[in-house]
Amino acid sequence: MATVAFHLSRVSRHFQQPSFPFLTPRSLGLFLSLRRHQSLLFRRKFPRSSSFFSFNYSRRFTVDASSSQGWNNHDETGEEVYDVIVVGGGHAGCEAALASARMGAKTLLLTLNIDRIAWQPCNPAVGGPAKSQLVHEVDALGGEIGKLADRCYLQKRILNISRGPAVRALRAQTDKREYAMQMRNVVESTPNLSIREAMVTDIILGKNDNVEGVRTFFGMNFYASSVVLTTGTFMSGKIWVGKTSMPAGRAGESASHGLTENLQRLGFETDRLKTGTPARVDSRTVDFSGLEPQHGDEEVSWFSFDPDYHIEREQMYCYLTRTTKSTHLLIKDNLHETPTYGGWVDAKGPRYCPSIEDKIVRFKDKESHQIFLEPEGRNVPELYVQGFSTGLPERLQLPLLRTLPGLENCSMLRPAYAVEYDFLPAYQCSRSLMTKKIEGLFFSGQINGTTGYEEAAAQGIISGINGARHSDGKPLIVLERESSYIGTLIDDLVTKDLREPYRMLTSRSEHRLLLRSDNADSRLTPLGREVGLIDDRRWKLYGDKQARISEEKKRLKTLRIAGGPLAEEVTLLSGQPVKNSSTLESLLKKPHVQYKVFDKHGFGNESLSKMEKECVEIDIKYEGFIIRQRSQLQQMVHQQHRPLPENLDYHAMTTLSLEAREKLDKVRPQTIGQASRVGGVNPADITALLIILEANRRKAHEQRRHQILASVIAEDTLNS
Repeated sequence: MATVAFHLSRVSRHFQQPSFPFLTPRSLGLFLSLRRHQSLLFRRKFPRSSSFFSFNYSRRFTVDASSSQGWNNHDETGEEVYDVIVVGGGHAGCEAALASARMGAKTLLLTLNIDRIAWQPCNPAVGGPAKSQLVHEVDALGGEIGKLADRCYLQKRILNISRGPAVRALRAQTDKREYAMQMRNVVESTPNLSIREAMVTDIILGKNDNVEGVRTFFGMNFYASSVVLTTGTFMSGKIWVGKTSMPAGRAGESASHGLTENLQRLGFETDRLKTGTPARVDSRTVDFSGLEPQHGDEEVSWFSFDPDYHIEREQMYCYLTRTTKSTHLLIKDNLHETPTYGGWVDAKGPRYCPSIEDKIVRFKDKESHQIFLEPEGRNVPELYVQGFSTGLPERLQLPLLRTLPGLENCSMLRPAYAVEYDFLPAYQCSRSLMTKKIEGLFFSGQINGTTGYEEAAAQGIISGINGARHSDGKPLIVLERESSYIGTLIDDLVTKDLREPYRMLTSRSEHRLLLRSDNADSRLTPLGREVGLIDDRRWKLYGDKQARISEEKKRLKTLRIAGGPLAEEVTLLSGQPVKNSSTLESLLKKPHVQYKVFDKHGFGNESLSKMEKECVEIDIKYEGFIIRQRSQLQQMVHQQHRPLPENLDYHAMTTLSLEAREKLDKVRPQTIGQASRVGGVNPADITALLIILEANRRKAHEQRRHQILASVIAEDTLNS
């Protein structure tokens, strides 16, 4: 199976005419490099027959414009046959199923509970540092999470507003019930997409160990050449409240059993992780008078690049309270009653979202911790107690809540709990998210060891795209880490042997100045168009926006001013004098000068949206930094993307350290860059590997030369 790797050779905002459907690096900052890696993606215990490569490349999907209920999904034998099957209806599953169906693949979404599609079991919020970049990128590709967050928000805020554009982040508190209902409506109304309640227990394999479908608990078989597993916390899930546990994927929903054992029999490694969620309290029993209100932004920002979803709503307050000495004392006295400190749960929890007991143990010098009270909906009294997840038994949870200012007389509606579940370390996947062991089987979301709705959605849209492309015999796409946060996320997952829940952070991307939220569409919308997720209307919107930004930058470069109120305010803001006949571009490059100053003095462009003005400002103000990072990136790309042969015998490379040989053989990296990021592989190992590759290249070249020479001699002998 071929892959298509998408790189970011340079970030540009040039507009490519919609009538030209292909990508060029000069105009769009993306280029394709085809690489064949059949044996890497599908390594087997025995050779494959030639039928493995018998794709029908002339076949193309046709989109059924009718609703899914009207389909006939049965073949001539009466079996239910699809192009793609997605298992799990969470945030990864919904994005995967929607992407697949929108690309024309006949898609089946199997979920344990249709009423809990895209449920937000923990904090009903979308975005935040690095996570918002993922949401923008999913939207740029044609995904759904950003649109729904814009449609269902209760409050929106830009975080890190005083810092640089690379780390600014949009966060939306959402109405969890409205969000789930809206996603269900989208899923149910999407052509080519069917939904079914079922518990999948087995993967059905073909003669060549390729996936052929799934089997459910009640014995139903569903067939497809691509299967995407997005099982969330449900695989052998168990929830804990103190020492008491029960099988469940989350509160009120049963766990999935049987699939873990099936995957283990197929040769996959599995492990356990845990996460948790805090108690919910009744807002009518909280005294907000002494708490600090957290307002939403007056000027609302948006996740989606589609202005049809930019509809402002009334915003709700969140509130800030803090832990007290009584809080800390109660926890310290009862640590032995929590699953982690009591010793009856060994699974690793998320490092960057610790329980309140973890905070108090790990940060002993802190006298208090911030706790946020956040609404779960417009029409329900439930408050989410952000930062207060706990494994304490239920009898202690209400007394613990009542140690918080404002909650002295609160009522608890739902107790906090921890959940442990099975996952499959993602080094068993390639960067297309297809597993290396089984052709056509993809993993996405928490099954890969991630935490967060945004990380799940990002993986889901990629596995949905690649599931549809695999079913249609097309090359799979790979996003390089310098092209996007999605590429960084997936590269980290499949390269590093992660044993704790993975959360996306801006610090994980070495190219974050190039991978901002504002330019996600210029980086990824052309790819969304290429694969079939961006329709004509959205493509025209994208093209018009890029044209307006380009024209505005030209205008600012040529328009000059000579003194006046604008020059005076720029001098006041920046502390720097304004020369006579200065261009607007030069003024915008000065510190503390924003585009809104131009608007104030009548030099702005009224035809531009707020988002477009931000794009212009960032491109101009940070032009020098962007050019420098892009230059560094171009110097690095050639070496980093050098492909590694699929049949390398790492154990025979004695010049590499023993740890490097073991790790490289386990991960089987596809490029030098990926090999350099494998844990336990140091720069000396990479140098030794490059020397071995060069020696192998020269040896192969010499062998070819001798073969040609021998062929020429043999031909001359015959002729004479």
